[in-house]
Amino acid sequence: MGNQNIAMDNAPEPLDDVLVVKAGGSLTDEIPALYALLAASGRNLLIVPGGGRFADAVRESGAGGSPAHWMACCAMEETAWLWVACGATPVESLHAPIAGVSVLLPYRVMRDADPLPHSWDVTSDTIAAWVASVKGASLLLLKSVDGIFSEGVVCAEMPGDAEGEFVETDVVDPAFLPFVRASGISWAIINARRPERIRSFLAGERPLGTYSNPHL
Repeated sequence: MGNQNIAMDNAPEPLDDVLVVKAGGSLTDEIPALYALLAASGRNLLIVPGGGRFADAVRESGAGGSPAHWMACCAMEETAWLWVACGATPVESLHAPIAGVSVLLPYRVMRDADPLPHSWDVTSDTIAAWVASVKGASLLLLKSVDGIFSEGVVCAEMPGDAEGEFVETDVVDPAFLPFVRASGISWAIINARRPERIRSFLAGERPLGTYSNPHL
């Protein structure tokens, strides 16, 4: 195979309007269809991939702390190459210009910055939120569910109260809601198994999902 054209740290600051898209690991088998859908939007998108089956292997290894953290970042990077195989442009720096659909190779970025606790409370959800905060971008989380639920109903807006209490949920990792509240980024959760909702969102509409306040 030929060498991939990977954007590196000496690339200029982006001048484009970028949306960070976290694609959950449960969607690994959907990557070809998702890539085609995202590319058709014509928007500049930076994918932050979940670890999927590769992260499951890390969990099954029994590793914890820093070893598990860096192994999980490597798992995200393995998934990233599946996006590249479908046509996404690999980037290895948050300073890389984004045109069309790009996917972050996160290991180097995370090793250099080391911005988050080394804990299973931090997964690709919070890593994607950190990426969005660094880029000054909004964040779309693509999941296999409709959003965050409370009492069996999808929360249309960020759940929690002014004192910092959050609804219990396993839709995002435990660090995500505190991080996005502290960072102030705008975000939304959309069910990626309903492609019409992704199209609607990328067209500037507000399909069923859970949204931050202010809305995207």
